[in-house]
This record gives sequence, structure tokens and C-alpha cells, in this order.
Amino acid sequence: MTFSDELRTAAAKTWDAAATHRFVDELWSGRLEPAVFGAHLVQENLLLDPLVALMGAAVSVCDLAESRLVHARRLGLLAGPPAAYLARAMDVLDVPLEERTHPEPRAAAAELRELLEATRVSGDHPSCLAVLLVTDWLGLDCATRPDAEQPTDPLLREWVELRRGAAFEGWVAFLRLEFDRVSAALDAGRRDALRGLFLRTAELELAFLDGAYT
Repeated sequence: MTFSDELRTAAAKTWDAAATHRFVDELWSGRLEPAVFGAHLVQENLLLDPLVALMGAAVSVCDLAESRLVHARRLGLLAGPPAAYLARAMDVLDVPLEERTHPEPRAAAAELRELLEATRVSGDHPSCLAVLLVTDWLGLDCATRPDAEQPTDPLLREWVELRRGAAFEGWVAFLRLEFDRVSAALDAGRRDALRGLFLRTAELELAFLDGAYT
């Protein structure tokens, strides 16, 4: 079992609760209230800049030139369709300008922002990979339901499509390989710290989904 598999297993209860969360279920079924979705996208938008910054740090601290290029390509992609989607979706949902320009972070969003920023500032390659791996691997699981029909609402369907597909699956697979590679040489203390960071990130991702209904 790889280290990423081991941590995914350790986080199973939290992970599965997030992947099958009420928010995800209602999004897939098309029952998600527009007001709930709009407010949630405001919170997602709050995380965009610190996530971009963290990915920039991953580009900087990466130890292999070929891996750095993969990170850089993904960073450029994040600044494209996903960022444009958030702005367009909030337009369609008539999210008030005040809520977009002066948003009030919910508790989990504020904690996630702090975690993303602290990880970026640390400049620690394995830590950057651990946080990115949780956010995108869990996102892929939320967007993967082989037996379910896609949401019919265009905005809901696009939310799903941005988190799956061959390219996104390849990105998550790359993160897993990189995380396993760089963590293999670490001592037990460093690996325990990564375990704690991985589990904490998963807990905050679940709390972030819970926050959609508070």
C-alpha cells in the first residue's frame, strides 16, 4: 500500500462523508437551491486566490524539472476555466455584488484559507503536495458517480465537469505519484506530520460542505 493509499484509508470516514454529502447529493440530483449554491460559490471564490498561491509555491519548490512543468500547466488551467466559471455562475445566480466584493468567510472557509496560506508560506514540498492532493482527489470523488445521470442544470453540470475527466484524473494521479515519491525518503516524524496535515485538510473540506447549510 502506498503512503497516499494509507492516508486515504485513514481519512475514510471523513472522506466518504464529504463525497456523499447532502450538498453533493443535491447538486447531482438537481435539487440544490440556487441561494445555497450561490452562497457556496462565494465561499469557493474566497479560496481561489490562496489556492492559486499554493500551487505557485508548488511550482517553485518542486525538485524535478519535468514535475514543475506539470504543476505549472495545472496552475495555468486553474486560472482559466475554473476561475471564469465562478464569476459566470455568480452572475447567473444573481449573487449580489456586495457579497462578491466583501464576502464574509464562513468558519470552515476561513480555516481553509489559513491552512492554504500556512502551507504556502512553509515552502515545504511534501506539505504542498499533501494539501493539493486532498482538495483535488476529494473533488474528483465528489464528481465521480458512474451510475448517476449528469445534472441537467448547466451550472450544476459544469461544477461536476470541472472536477473530473481524463485530464483531471491524470492530474490527481500525478499528485499521488509525486506525494508518494517525495514522502518515501522522509523520516517517521515528517511522515506523521504529513498524515496530520492530510487528515486535517480532509476534515476542513467536509466542514466546508457542511457550511453550505449554515
